[in-house]
Amino acid sequence: MSTVWKRWIPAAVAGVVVAGAAVAVPLSAGATSGLPEKSPQEVLALVAGSTVTAFSGTVEQTSDLGLPTLPSGTGSGSGSASTSGAASTSDASGSDGSAGTAAAASSALDLLTGTHTARVYVDGTTGSGNLRVQVLDRLAERDVIKQGDTLWLYDSGKQTAVHATPTATPDAVPTGPEQTATPQQLAEKFLEAAGSTTDVSVGGDVTVAGRSAYDLVLTPQSGSTLIGAVSIAVDSETGLPLRVEVTAAGASNPAFSSSFTSLDLSTPSADLFSFTPPAGTTVTEKAVEKPSAASGGATEPSHSESDAPKPVMTGSGWSSIVELPAGSESSALTSSPLLAQLTTPVSGGHLLSTTLLNVFVADDGRMFAGSVSAEALEAAAAQ
Repeated sequence: MSTVWKRWIPAAVAGVVVAGAAVAVPLSAGATSGLPEKSPQEVLALVAGSTVTAFSGTVEQTSDLGLPTLPSGTGSGSGSASTSGAASTSDASGSDGSAGTAAAASSALDLLTGTHTARVYVDGTTGSGNLRVQVLDRLAERDVIKQGDTLWLYDSGKQTAVHATPTATPDAVPTGPEQTATPQQLAEKFLEAAGSTTDVSVGGDVTVAGRSAYDLVLTPQSGSTLIGAVSIAVDSETGLPLRVEVTAAGASNPAFSSSFTSLDLSTPSADLFSFTPPAGTTVTEKAVEKPSAASGGATEPSHSESDAPKPVMTGSGWSSIVELPAGSESSALTSSPLLAQLTTPVSGGHLLSTTLLNVFVADDGRMFAGSVSAEALEAAAAQ
């Protein structure tokens, strides 16, 4: 996920706005029978005790957030990659930052509309873990390949790639919205948000990707959140989340769904995590500092990172609001023509409204986001 998105999307809905969310159609889940009854606490323990570290599969996601379907190729590749010429390399510069942020926003919005499919390969049996996500566009694909300390972000339609190395912590790696989140990653985000303000129950047994699963349902008690319920299908054998569905308050059908349609629990081939840019690809190198011993293993932020505006969190749980102070990143986002088309002028700024998330951009450049009403965001901006 791009740093700017990670900063101002609240924890309660971070899984919904992940650039890294795989996007797809809801898998038709038939009821299954014969599973031993489990209490909500037992299903939560099943998830917490899951030992699955390697798998591959197809993830499908659908988003019906009330946003218009974007033109094909918006924020993503839409053509085929060239196979001629030599790959060129460029260094990331500050002047590219604003353009990159706006492009990241467009790409994230693209992944939050319509239907997308991704192939996911995970091998956590190695020291630092290997990951490959292939978001399949109509005539191209976007890839995130992490092998040990090395990360590649590749867009075949645009014939561009970002190469980042070295790093010892996944959070230090600059990733993009093309990183599609698996149901497991989304479930972790929502379970983190669940607390004393959440009712946890177990619905009827379901079948997802041919596997029997428990339906763990999280229902926010707060009447101020846009989220009505989160349904997590938990594999009865391994505890691996197989599907996540998010339903808006007052709605009967999910506004967002991410689901495995196929799943293989064997370790993917090591070849899948190796990547060489095709000829003709423009490669941008990203420098990521290694953790120092003095920092206790934490990556030292660069001067520009330490000076960057820091997000401010108010509220908690499902009703939390995140504020991103005015700065270069918010300016890049507000200058995006695509975002301008999707926002509505309101008193004091512009509003991007969806069924699960609202974003208020104040006239002074500050941005507020949360799974709360537009009025709550405007009130936060007025304080």
